[in-house]
Amino acid sequence: MLNNILIAIGITLMYSSPLVFSAIGGVISERSGVTNIGIEGMMSIGAFTGAAVGYYTGNPWFGLMCAGLAGGLLALLHAVASITFRADQTVSGIAINLIGPGVALFLSRLYFDGTTMTKPVTNKLPKIFDLMGINNDALNSINVDITVIIAFLLVLLTWFVMYKTKWGLRIRALGEHPAAVDTLGVSVYRSRYACVIISGILSGIGGASVTLAIISQFTTTAISGQGFIALAAVIFGKWRPWGAYLACLLFGFAQALVVLLGGGAVSVPSDILAMLPYVLTILVLIIFVGRLSAPKASGKPYEKGAR
Repeated sequence: MLNNILIAIGITLMYSSPLVFSAIGGVISERSGVTNIGIEGMMSIGAFTGAAVGYYTGNPWFGLMCAGLAGGLLALLHAVASITFRADQTVSGIAINLIGPGVALFLSRLYFDGTTMTKPVTNKLPKIFDLMGINNDALNSINVDITVIIAFLLVLLTWFVMYKTKWGLRIRALGEHPAAVDTLGVSVYRSRYACVIISGILSGIGGASVTLAIISQFTTTAISGQGFIALAAVIFGKWRPWGAYLACLLFGFAQALVVLLGGGAVSVPSDILAMLPYVLTILVLIIFVGRLSAPKASGKPYEKGAR
């Protein structure tokens, strides 16, 4: 019984970590007034870049950094379309979700002999207990990778910046009353650009944490909807860092149930198990989305001087 609990905790933390990076990126973008439903595409390009760079360089940390840059570049496209050209942010996000996986598959075929998957990364991101020099078989099931700690620290940092600093106050004001921020001499456009690009960087890192820590290579199903689950975590978490973090843990626990039930004594069809995290996402949105209100200016292009 204890072993199953430890396994559930370990799997929950492991699978929630990529969601946390992407969800926090979504919180930052939406708090600034730009809806980012392109998280899936940014995670996809990040997953490929992290795996490819990690394979060719043998350095997973460099792969993680490059994945963030790749996600940031894709987010820049979204920022140009939605902020500079004031395009519909939902349409722009859908385009990003098409571009990200498409570019990832094209580059995969280009650099990996025409295949739609990268070669396995030999050096994955280190696990926490390995870094600490702890070697205990009883604790092996909760020996999760270092991204779990980084994700937690990211949530803590984001909360501090957003609620305890002047810059955080401005980010929240951008999503509520951008004209008021403009009157203070703060550029709404530059601030929103920064937030959207940060969102892309974090989403790219979230994608890479899948391919550099969990499955060790990029495949066509490496992300498979996790970007949309992260977006649901943003909404379920009321556009707040800790709320999004707890929502990611909930969705990570759903994945843990898939693993535990799949290897349990009760035979459950694999197709039904695979549906569980996505069914939970839909149920959460159905139950809670009507009771939650997004930042007032989220999704609305800002035009200087307009009322």
